[in-house]
Amino acid sequence: MKNYIAALNKAFESRVRLGIMSILLVNEVVDFGTLKEQLQLTDGNMASHLAALEKAEYISITKQFVGKKPNTTYTVTAEGKKAFSAHLDALEQLIQKRG
Repeated sequence: MKNYIAALNKAFESRVRLGIMSILLVNEVVDFGTLKEQLQLTDGNMASHLAALEKAEYISITKQFVGKKPNTTYTVTAEGKKAFSAHLDALEQLIQKRG
């Protein structure tokens, strides 16, 4: 019997990280302010979850200036897409498993 729980990716256990990845997969590029607003998080909370996803190499971060204002944007990496898809597949298998 397969252990479906073991197939879940720990990087996505947090509802915040699940939200970040979901938003980034629907939108090619998203800036910090948009993520923060959509997920209704503090700067620090958002930054710590983004740093964890970046460390896992699931997202890439681009920092630039737009005029004189700093602008940070985020995109999902190919590895991030693959890992998140596998996580969603494992969730689906777990949901479909009955008894």
